Amino acid sequence: MTDVKQALRAQQIETPSWAYANSGTRFKVFAQAGVPRTPQEKIADAAQVHRLTGVAPTVALHIPWDRVADYAELAEFAADAGVGLGAINANVFQDDDYKLGSVTNPDPRIRRKATDHLLACVDIMDATGSRDLKLWFADGTNYPGQDSIRARQDRLAAALAEVYARLGAEQRMLLEYKLFEPAFYTTDVPDWGTSYAHCIELGPRAQVCIDTGHHAPGTNIEFIVAFLLRAGRLGAFDFNSRFYADDDLMVGAADPFQLFRIMYEIVSADALRPDSGIAFVLDQCHNIEAKIPAIIRSVLNVQEATAKALLVDAEALAAAQRGGDVLAANAVMMDAFATDVRPLLRELREEQGLDPDPVAAYHRSGYQQRIEAERVGGEQAGWGA
Repeated sequence: MTDVKQALRAQQIETPSWAYANSGTRFKVFAQAGVPRTPQEKIADAAQVHRLTGVAPTVALHIPWDRVADYAELAEFAADAGVGLGAINANVFQDDDYKLGSVTNPDPRIRRKATDHLLACVDIMDATGSRDLKLWFADGTNYPGQDSIRARQDRLAAALAEVYARLGAEQRMLLEYKLFEPAFYTTDVPDWGTSYAHCIELGPRAQVCIDTGHHAPGTNIEFIVAFLLRAGRLGAFDFNSRFYADDDLMVGAADPFQLFRIMYEIVSADALRPDSGIAFVLDQCHNIEAKIPAIIRSVLNVQEATAKALLVDAEALAAAQRGGDVLAANAVMMDAFATDVRPLLRELREEQGLDPDPVAAYHRSGYQQRIEAERVGGEQAGWGA
């Protein structure tokens, strides 16, 4: 049990700045009292999550949603608050110019504009000390014949190569993929294989990012995890849950068993440690639930799945696998998943000087009441709709 606790103490889960802002569906964004108005207020909320959980030491930024005049100063603000700045997420999908795509657009002027934005994000990484550039492209087509599928891949490869060449020696490119939406006929990076192929072409500092909500129904995500771990190309997770498509619900809410299976692949490959190079990031939109308690609950969900994965009896599992005992092997996995790890995690938090129940601690802290009183006026952060 000491080894399990040690592994859990070392775990790091990055929270996203945009999850603290207003969000919603295509139909409506629901405003909430106390929502941040500035990147600094988002960072303050992220720091509160870290203080209560002890395992969320960084916050991802989204550009231009988190644009400021001085990014080095923003990094200092974060450090003073007790957190660091994590991945820099580019945005090449919220501009009228990108209606037919960004880096794959048939118009060279628009491709140049999109690529320049990605290069500017690397400049921001230089200022903040961030390691990872996270790329997700909404690029694709809606109708057969709308554009050349092969030409769009060529344009994508050219833009990625230019940005990759701009990265510093310790910086990485994380290429995310998504099955569909907003493009419905072809998506230019629709799956892990496409992302992987482009990363292989680019070089070792290009890695695949798995968003757990970006797959077709029934996809075995843990197989993708295992394959990319074996290939040394799994750079990050964007954790969330889905019932139908890219729902961006709280991680572990729809299928906690899937989250456990994913974390087991990570644990069995000894890739849980921060120095393994895999970034564990939440990517969620809290539309109807309170923002900060939902993020805390999501962090706890990842912790619980990880603890269960760490409790899998590796020796018993290996013996059953060698002997071809299908039921015994499955029983080992099910026994670990059925274990109530909440007492273990409460004990671990107490040993770390944390409240054993971070959600209850948040509600007692008065933080929500304070930010609701202080954050009056101005424009709340959010993506509109």
